[in-house]
Amino acid sequence: MPAARRLTLLALALSSSVFAAQIGTIPPAESLTAQRVAALAAAEREPWAAYLARSDAQRVADRAALAAERKGLETLPPTPAGGHSEGSMPLDKPAAWYASEAALLVARNILSFQTPAGGWGKNQPRDAASRERGQAYVADNNSKRATAGDYDLAHDPQWSYVGTIDNDATITEIRFLARVAAQFPGEAGEPYRQAAQRGLAYLLAAQFPNGGWPQVWPLQGGYHDAITMNDDAFVEVAELMGMVVRGDADLGFVSPALKTGAAAAEAKALQLLLAMQIRVNGKPALWAQQHDALTLAPQSARNYEPPALSSTESARALMYLMSLPHPSPAVVAAVKGGVATLKALAVRDLAWGKVDDAEGRRLVKRPGAGPLWARYYDAVTLKPIFGDRDKSLHDDVNELSLERRNGYNWWGSGPSKALAAYDAWAAKWVKDPS
Repeated sequence: MPAARRLTLLALALSSSVFAAQIGTIPPAESLTAQRVAALAAAEREPWAAYLARSDAQRVADRAALAAERKGLETLPPTPAGGHSEGSMPLDKPAAWYASEAALLVARNILSFQTPAGGWGKNQPRDAASRERGQAYVADNNSKRATAGDYDLAHDPQWSYVGTIDNDATITEIRFLARVAAQFPGEAGEPYRQAAQRGLAYLLAAQFPNGGWPQVWPLQGGYHDAITMNDDAFVEVAELMGMVVRGDADLGFVSPALKTGAAAAEAKALQLLLAMQIRVNGKPALWAQQHDALTLAPQSARNYEPPALSSTESARALMYLMSLPHPSPAVVAAVKGGVATLKALAVRDLAWGKVDDAEGRRLVKRPGAGPLWARYYDAVTLKPIFGDRDKSLHDDVNELSLERRNGYNWWGSGPSKALAAYDAWAAKWVKDPS
Protein backbone atom coordinates (compact mmCIF):
# COMPACT_ATOMS: atom_id res chain seq x y z
CA MET A 1 0.00 0.00 0.00
CA PRO A 2 1.43 3.47 -0.86
CA ALA A 3 2.71 5.51 2.09
CA ALA A 4 0.21 8.32 1.41
CA ARG A 5 -2.69 5.87 1.64
CA ARG A 6 -1.35 4.35 4.87
CA LEU A 7 -1.07 7.79 6.49
CA THR A 8 -4.60 8.71 5.44
CA LEU A 9 -6.02 5.51 6.91
CA LEU A 10 -4.01 6.08 10.09
CA ALA A 11 -5.40 9.60 10.48
CA LEU A 12 -8.95 8.34 9.95
CA ALA A 13 -8.48 5.60 12.51
CA LEU A 14 -7.14 8.01 15.09
CA SER A 15 -10.23 10.19 14.74
CA SER A 16 -12.34 7.36 16.16
CA SER A 17 -13.02 7.30 19.89
CA VAL A 18 -12.32 3.56 19.85
CA PHE A 19 -8.62 4.44 19.94
CA ALA A 20 -8.96 7.37 22.35
CA ALA A 21 -6.55 7.68 25.23
CA GLN A 22 -4.66 10.20 27.27
CA ILE A 23 -1.18 9.60 25.94
CA GLY A 24 0.94 11.91 28.07
CA THR A 25 1.49 15.29 29.66
CA ILE A 26 2.65 18.42 27.85
CA PRO A 27 5.99 19.59 29.28
CA PRO A 28 7.03 23.23 29.73
CA ALA A 29 9.25 24.88 27.14
CA GLU A 30 12.83 25.67 28.07
CA SER A 31 13.88 29.29 28.38
CA LEU A 32 17.01 30.54 26.67
CA THR A 33 19.33 30.94 29.65
CA ALA A 34 22.97 31.71 30.38
CA GLN A 35 23.34 28.20 31.78
CA ARG A 36 22.20 26.62 28.52
CA VAL A 37 24.45 28.89 26.49
CA ALA A 38 27.42 28.07 28.72
CA ALA A 39 26.96 24.39 27.84
CA LEU A 40 27.42 25.06 24.12
CA ALA A 41 30.63 24.26 22.27
CA ALA A 42 33.15 27.09 22.52
CA ALA A 43 32.72 28.11 18.88
CA GLU A 44 28.96 28.60 19.32
CA ARG A 45 28.99 30.12 22.78
CA GLU A 46 30.23 33.66 22.10
CA PRO A 47 27.47 34.94 19.77
CA TRP A 48 24.74 33.50 21.99
CA ALA A 49 26.30 34.98 25.13
CA ALA A 50 26.47 38.36 23.39
CA TYR A 51 22.84 38.00 22.37
CA LEU A 52 21.73 37.32 25.94
CA ALA A 53 23.75 40.29 27.20
CA ARG A 54 22.13 42.55 24.60
CA SER A 55 18.67 41.32 25.57
CA ASP A 56 19.32 41.83 29.27
CA ALA A 57 20.71 45.33 28.73
CA GLN A 58 17.75 46.35 26.60
CA ARG A 59 15.26 45.04 29.15
CA VAL A 60 16.95 47.11 31.85
CA ALA A 61 16.92 50.18 29.60
CA ASP A 62 13.23 49.72 28.74
CA ARG A 63 12.25 49.46 32.39
CA ALA A 64 14.43 52.42 33.33
CA ALA A 65 12.78 54.59 30.66
CA LEU A 66 9.32 53.85 32.05
CA ALA A 67 10.50 54.43 35.62
CA ALA A 68 11.95 57.81 34.63
CA GLU A 69 8.63 58.83 33.07
CA ARG A 70 6.79 57.89 36.23
CA LYS A 71 9.04 59.83 38.54
CA GLY A 72 7.03 62.57 40.22
CA LEU A 73 3.64 61.28 39.11
CA GLU A 74 1.16 61.09 41.98
CA THR A 75 -1.16 58.73 40.09
CA LEU A 76 -0.15 56.31 37.37
CA PRO A 77 -2.23 56.22 34.19
CA PRO A 78 -4.38 53.11 33.75
CA THR A 79 -3.02 50.19 31.76
CA PRO A 80 -3.94 50.72 28.09
CA ALA A 81 -7.00 48.88 26.86
CA GLY A 82 -6.62 45.62 25.02
CA GLY A 83 -8.51 44.57 21.93
CA HIS A 84 -8.15 43.68 18.28
CA SER A 85 -5.04 45.37 17.01
CA GLU A 86 -4.45 44.35 13.40
CA GLY A 87 -7.92 45.46 12.27
CA SER A 88 -7.20 48.99 13.49
CA MET A 89 -4.12 49.18 11.23
CA PRO A 90 -5.44 48.24 7.76
CA LEU A 91 -2.80 47.82 5.08
CA ASP A 92 -5.16 47.48 2.12
CA LYS A 93 -6.78 50.91 1.93
CA PRO A 94 -6.40 53.17 -1.15
CA ALA A 95 -3.13 55.11 -0.96
CA ALA A 96 -4.86 58.44 -0.40
CA TRP A 97 -6.56 57.13 2.76
CA TYR A 98 -3.20 57.08 4.55
CA ALA A 99 -3.12 60.89 4.42
CA SER A 100 -6.51 61.11 6.14
CA GLU A 101 -7.07 62.18 9.72
CA ALA A 102 -8.23 58.64 10.55
CA ALA A 103 -4.91 57.20 9.39
CA LEU A 104 -2.90 59.92 11.12
CA LEU A 105 -4.71 59.20 14.39
CA VAL A 106 -3.56 55.58 14.14
CA ALA A 107 -0.02 56.60 13.14
CA ARG A 108 0.35 59.01 16.08
CA ASN A 109 -0.96 56.32 18.42
CA ILE A 110 1.62 53.88 17.03
CA LEU A 111 4.43 56.38 17.61
CA SER A 112 3.36 56.93 21.20
CA PHE A 113 3.38 53.23 22.08
CA GLN A 114 6.73 52.31 20.51
CA THR A 115 8.92 50.82 23.22
CA PRO A 116 12.41 52.18 23.91
CA ALA A 117 13.76 49.04 22.21
CA GLY A 118 11.82 49.97 19.07
CA GLY A 119 9.10 47.31 19.04
CA TRP A 120 5.44 47.24 19.97
CA GLY A 121 3.18 45.16 22.18
CA LYS A 122 0.19 43.18 20.95
CA ASN A 123 -3.59 43.21 21.20
CA GLN A 124 -4.03 46.97 21.40
CA PRO A 125 -6.40 48.90 19.11
CA ARG A 126 -4.30 51.59 17.46
CA ASP A 127 -7.26 53.83 16.70
CA ALA A 128 -7.73 54.59 20.42
CA ALA A 129 -6.06 57.19 22.60
CA SER A 130 -2.32 57.79 22.43
CA ARG A 131 -0.08 56.72 25.28
CA GLU A 132 0.12 59.01 28.29
CA ARG A 133 3.28 59.86 30.18
CA GLY A 134 4.07 56.99 32.55
CA GLN A 135 1.53 54.65 31.01
CA ALA A 136 2.55 51.05 30.37
CA TYR A 137 3.77 50.32 26.85
CA VAL A 138 1.42 47.36 26.42
CA ALA A 139 -2.01 46.14 27.43
CA ASP A 140 -2.37 43.52 30.15
CA ASN A 141 -1.68 40.34 28.19
CA ASN A 142 -1.68 38.02 31.18
CA SER A 143 -4.06 35.12 30.56
CA LYS A 144 -7.32 35.54 32.46
CA ARG A 145 -7.56 31.74 32.71
CA ALA A 146 -4.03 31.23 34.04
CA THR A 147 -3.58 29.66 37.45
CA ALA A 148 -0.45 28.79 39.41
CA GLY A 149 1.88 26.72 37.25
CA ASP A 150 0.21 27.77 33.99
CA TYR A 151 2.71 28.04 31.13
CA ASP A 152 1.01 31.27 30.01
CA LEU A 153 1.29 33.00 33.38
CA ALA A 154 3.58 36.02 33.10
CA HIS A 155 6.18 36.33 35.85
CA ASP A 156 5.35 40.05 35.88
CA PRO A 157 1.81 40.79 34.61
CA GLN A 158 2.79 44.46 34.26
CA TRP A 159 5.68 43.59 31.95
CA SER A 160 4.56 41.01 29.44
CA TYR A 161 4.93 41.11 25.64
CA VAL A 162 6.84 44.40 25.86
CA GLY A 163 7.97 44.13 22.26
CA THR A 164 6.68 41.13 20.29
CA ILE A 165 6.01 39.67 16.85
CA ASP A 166 3.02 37.71 18.14
CA ASN A 167 -0.36 38.41 16.53
CA ASP A 168 1.32 40.44 13.77
CA ALA A 169 2.58 43.02 16.27
CA THR A 170 5.54 45.22 15.29
CA ILE A 171 5.34 43.90 11.71
CA THR A 172 1.98 45.61 11.14
CA GLU A 173 3.01 48.83 12.90
CA ILE A 174 6.08 49.14 10.67
CA ARG A 175 4.10 48.53 7.49
CA PHE A 176 1.33 50.95 8.49
CA LEU A 177 3.83 53.71 9.23
CA ALA A 178 5.45 53.13 5.85
CA ARG A 179 2.11 53.57 4.11
CA VAL A 180 1.46 56.84 5.97
CA ALA A 181 4.99 58.13 5.33
CA ALA A 182 4.51 57.56 1.60
CA GLN A 183 1.80 60.25 1.65
CA PHE A 184 4.12 62.74 3.35
CA PRO A 185 7.45 62.63 1.49
CA GLY A 186 8.74 65.79 3.19
CA GLU A 187 9.40 66.79 6.76
CA ALA A 188 5.87 65.89 7.89
CA GLY A 189 6.53 62.22 7.17
CA GLU A 190 9.89 62.06 8.91
CA PRO A 191 8.58 60.92 12.33
CA TYR A 192 6.86 57.95 10.69
CA ARG A 193 9.91 57.00 8.64
CA GLN A 194 12.16 57.22 11.69
CA ALA A 195 9.82 55.12 13.83
CA ALA A 196 9.50 52.47 11.10
CA GLN A 197 13.28 52.26 10.82
CA ARG A 198 13.59 51.97 14.61
CA GLY A 199 11.14 49.08 14.37
CA LEU A 200 13.26 47.40 11.71
CA ALA A 201 16.39 47.89 13.81
CA TYR A 202 14.50 46.28 16.70
CA LEU A 203 13.76 43.20 14.59
CA LEU A 204 17.40 42.94 13.52
CA ALA A 205 18.52 43.19 17.15
CA ALA A 206 15.99 40.55 18.18
CA GLN A 207 17.16 37.99 15.60
CA PHE A 208 18.95 35.00 17.10
CA PRO A 209 22.51 34.25 15.95
CA ASN A 210 21.16 31.29 13.98
CA GLY A 211 18.56 33.40 12.14
CA GLY A 212 15.41 32.78 14.19
CA TRP A 213 13.21 35.22 16.07
CA PRO A 214 11.73 34.78 19.55
CA GLN A 215 8.12 35.66 20.17
CA VAL A 216 9.07 38.40 22.64
CA TRP A 217 12.20 40.58 22.78
CA PRO A 218 13.88 41.48 25.04
CA LEU A 219 13.52 37.87 26.09
CA GLN A 220 10.69 37.11 28.51
CA GLY A 221 11.40 33.45 29.31
CA GLY A 222 9.41 30.26 28.80
CA TYR A 223 7.99 29.47 25.40
CA HIS A 224 8.32 33.14 24.41
CA ASP A 225 12.06 32.46 23.92
CA ALA A 226 11.44 29.83 21.26
CA ILE A 227 11.78 30.39 17.52
CA THR A 228 8.15 31.23 16.85
CA MET A 229 6.41 29.89 13.77
CA ASN A 230 3.07 30.32 15.56
CA ASP A 231 0.64 32.67 13.80
CA ASP A 232 3.21 32.81 10.98
CA ALA A 233 5.41 35.20 13.00
CA PHE A 234 8.79 33.91 11.77
CA VAL A 235 7.69 33.83 8.14
CA GLU A 236 6.12 37.29 8.28
CA VAL A 237 9.30 38.84 9.68
CA ALA A 238 11.36 37.13 6.96
CA GLU A 239 8.93 38.42 4.34
CA LEU A 240 9.19 41.92 5.77
CA MET A 241 12.96 41.76 5.44
CA GLY A 242 12.52 40.89 1.77
CA MET A 243 10.19 43.86 1.30
CA VAL A 244 12.83 46.14 2.81
CA VAL A 245 15.52 44.85 0.46
CA ARG A 246 13.32 45.35 -2.60
CA GLY A 247 11.79 48.61 -1.41
CA ASP A 248 8.30 47.11 -1.65
CA ALA A 249 5.27 48.12 0.43
CA ASP A 250 6.32 51.80 0.56
CA LEU A 251 9.59 50.87 2.31
CA GLY A 252 11.87 52.49 -0.25
CA PHE A 253 12.98 55.13 2.27
CA VAL A 254 14.86 52.63 4.47
CA SER A 255 18.54 53.46 4.95
CA PRO A 256 21.23 51.51 3.07
CA ALA A 257 22.58 50.12 6.34
CA LEU A 258 19.17 48.72 7.32
CA LYS A 259 18.67 47.29 3.82
CA THR A 260 22.00 45.49 4.10
CA GLY A 261 21.00 44.17 7.51
CA ALA A 262 17.62 43.06 6.21
CA ALA A 263 19.19 41.16 3.32
CA ALA A 264 21.49 39.29 5.71
CA ALA A 265 18.60 38.65 8.11
CA GLU A 266 16.38 37.11 5.45
CA ALA A 267 19.22 34.94 4.14
CA LYS A 268 19.91 33.60 7.65
CA ALA A 269 16.22 33.07 8.26
CA LEU A 270 15.86 31.06 5.08
CA GLN A 271 18.75 28.78 5.95
CA LEU A 272 17.32 28.26 9.42
CA LEU A 273 13.86 27.52 8.05
CA LEU A 274 15.34 24.72 5.96
CA ALA A 275 17.30 23.42 8.95
CA MET A 276 14.24 23.44 11.23
CA GLN A 277 12.08 21.33 8.92
CA ILE A 278 11.56 18.07 10.78
CA ARG A 279 12.45 14.92 8.87
CA VAL A 280 10.30 11.82 9.15
CA ASN A 281 11.82 8.58 7.88
CA GLY A 282 14.72 10.63 6.55
CA LYS A 283 12.56 12.92 4.40
CA PRO A 284 11.71 16.62 4.99
CA ALA A 285 8.19 16.85 6.41
CA LEU A 286 6.75 19.73 8.46
CA TRP A 287 7.63 22.42 10.98
CA ALA A 288 6.60 22.84 14.60
CA GLN A 289 4.64 25.73 16.03
CA GLN A 290 7.74 26.62 18.10
CA HIS A 291 11.31 25.38 17.84
CA ASP A 292 13.88 25.53 20.61
CA ALA A 293 16.32 28.34 19.91
CA LEU A 294 19.41 26.16 20.43
CA THR A 295 18.42 22.59 19.54
CA LEU A 296 15.70 23.45 16.96
CA ALA A 297 13.55 20.66 18.44
CA PRO A 298 9.77 21.21 18.64
CA GLN A 299 8.77 23.14 21.78
CA SER A 300 5.57 23.42 23.78
CA ALA A 301 3.78 26.73 24.25
CA ARG A 302 0.60 27.19 26.25
CA ASN A 303 -0.71 24.36 28.45
CA TYR A 304 -2.62 22.77 25.56
CA GLU A 305 -0.03 23.37 22.80
CA PRO A 306 2.31 20.37 22.62
CA PRO A 307 5.82 20.12 21.15
CA ALA A 308 4.49 18.88 17.83
CA LEU A 309 4.40 19.54 14.10
CA SER A 310 1.83 22.08 12.98
CA SER A 311 -0.05 21.77 9.70
CA THR A 312 -1.14 25.41 9.60
CA GLU A 313 2.26 26.97 10.22
CA SER A 314 3.90 24.44 7.90
CA ALA A 315 1.55 25.38 5.07
CA ARG A 316 2.43 29.05 5.53
CA ALA A 317 6.15 28.23 5.51
CA LEU A 318 5.66 26.36 2.24
CA MET A 319 3.87 29.35 0.72
CA TYR A 320 6.84 31.53 1.66
CA LEU A 321 9.32 29.10 0.13
CA MET A 322 7.26 28.90 -3.05
CA SER A 323 7.30 32.73 -3.27
CA LEU A 324 11.10 32.87 -3.57
CA PRO A 325 12.10 33.96 -7.09
CA HIS A 326 15.04 31.58 -7.49
CA PRO A 327 14.57 28.53 -5.21
CA SER A 328 17.67 26.50 -4.52
CA PRO A 329 17.64 22.68 -4.77
CA ALA A 330 17.33 22.62 -0.96
CA VAL A 331 14.24 24.84 -1.11
CA VAL A 332 12.71 22.68 -3.84
CA ALA A 333 13.30 19.55 -1.76
CA ALA A 334 11.79 21.22 1.32
CA VAL A 335 8.64 22.23 -0.54
CA LYS A 336 8.28 18.87 -2.23
CA GLY A 337 8.63 17.01 1.09
CA GLY A 338 6.28 19.32 2.97
CA VAL A 339 3.57 19.13 0.32
CA ALA A 340 3.83 15.34 0.10
CA THR A 341 3.39 15.12 3.88
CA LEU A 342 0.35 17.38 3.91
CA LYS A 343 -1.24 15.47 1.05
CA ALA A 344 -0.71 12.22 2.93
CA LEU A 345 -2.20 13.56 6.16
CA ALA A 346 -5.39 14.98 4.65
CA VAL A 347 -8.58 13.28 5.85
CA ARG A 348 -11.98 13.31 4.19
CA ASP A 349 -15.56 12.48 5.14
CA LEU A 350 -15.02 14.14 8.52
CA ALA A 351 -16.16 17.58 9.69
CA TRP A 352 -15.11 19.75 12.62
CA GLY A 353 -17.73 22.06 14.08
CA LYS A 354 -20.42 22.74 16.65
CA VAL A 355 -22.88 19.90 17.20
CA ASP A 356 -25.07 21.68 19.78
CA ASP A 357 -24.65 23.72 22.97
CA ALA A 358 -24.17 20.64 25.13
CA GLU A 359 -21.74 18.81 22.84
CA GLY A 360 -19.92 21.86 21.53
CA ARG A 361 -17.43 21.41 18.70
CA ARG A 362 -16.64 17.84 17.75
CA LEU A 363 -15.09 15.84 14.94
CA VAL A 364 -17.94 13.93 13.28
CA LYS A 365 -18.44 11.76 10.22
CA ARG A 366 -19.83 13.64 7.23
CA PRO A 367 -19.66 12.01 3.79
CA GLY A 368 -18.12 14.31 1.21
CA ALA A 369 -16.56 16.67 3.76
CA GLY A 370 -12.91 17.65 3.80
CA PRO A 371 -10.08 17.64 3.29
CA LEU A 372 -9.14 18.43 6.89
CA TRP A 373 -5.87 18.48 8.79
CA ALA A 374 -5.24 18.29 12.52
CA ARG A 375 -3.51 21.30 14.00
CA TYR A 376 -0.80 19.11 15.57
CA TYR A 377 0.99 15.89 14.68
CA ASP A 378 3.47 13.85 16.66
CA ALA A 379 6.92 14.56 15.24
CA VAL A 380 7.85 10.87 15.07
CA THR A 381 4.65 9.01 14.18
CA LEU A 382 2.71 11.80 12.40
CA LYS A 383 -0.36 10.84 14.45
CA PRO A 384 -2.75 13.71 15.30
CA ILE A 385 -2.44 14.85 18.93
CA PHE A 386 -4.46 17.28 21.06
CA GLY A 387 -3.84 19.09 24.35
CA ASP A 388 -6.12 20.23 27.15
CA ARG A 389 -5.81 23.11 29.57
CA ASP A 390 -4.73 20.73 32.36
CA LYS A 391 -1.62 19.86 30.23
CA SER A 392 -2.94 16.42 29.35
CA LEU A 393 -2.14 15.10 25.86
CA HIS A 394 -4.73 13.09 23.91
CA ASP A 395 -5.07 11.22 20.63
CA ASP A 396 -8.78 12.06 20.17
CA VAL A 397 -10.04 15.63 19.99
CA ASN A 398 -13.51 14.56 21.13
CA GLU A 399 -12.27 13.64 24.59
CA LEU A 400 -10.96 17.14 25.34
CA SER A 401 -12.84 19.33 27.78
CA LEU A 402 -15.73 21.32 26.31
CA GLU A 403 -13.88 24.58 26.97
CA ARG A 404 -10.83 23.54 24.94
CA ARG A 405 -12.81 21.90 22.14
CA ASN A 406 -14.78 25.11 21.71
CA GLY A 407 -11.82 27.42 22.18
CA TYR A 408 -9.27 26.17 19.66
CA ASN A 409 -9.12 25.24 15.96
CA TRP A 410 -8.01 21.63 16.35
CA TRP A 411 -8.94 20.72 12.79
CA GLY A 412 -9.02 22.92 9.72
CA SER A 413 -8.58 23.26 5.98
CA GLY A 414 -5.74 25.80 6.06
CA PRO A 415 -3.17 23.74 4.11
CA SER A 416 -5.48 23.59 1.08
CA LYS A 417 -4.15 26.91 -0.20
CA ALA A 418 -0.55 25.69 -0.22
CA LEU A 419 -1.50 22.47 -1.98
CA ALA A 420 -3.48 24.40 -4.58
CA ALA A 421 -0.44 26.60 -5.30
CA TYR A 422 1.97 23.69 -5.53
CA ASP A 423 1.09 22.28 -8.95
CA ALA A 424 1.87 25.49 -10.86
CA TRP A 425 5.04 25.99 -8.81
CA ALA A 426 6.15 22.38 -9.29
CA ALA A 427 5.65 22.58 -13.05
CA LYS A 428 8.35 25.26 -13.09
CA TRP A 429 10.79 24.04 -10.46
CA VAL A 430 10.37 20.31 -9.79
CA LYS A 431 11.87 17.93 -12.32
CA ASP A 432 10.19 14.92 -10.74
CA PRO A 433 6.96 16.07 -9.02
CA SER A 434 6.01 12.52 -7.91
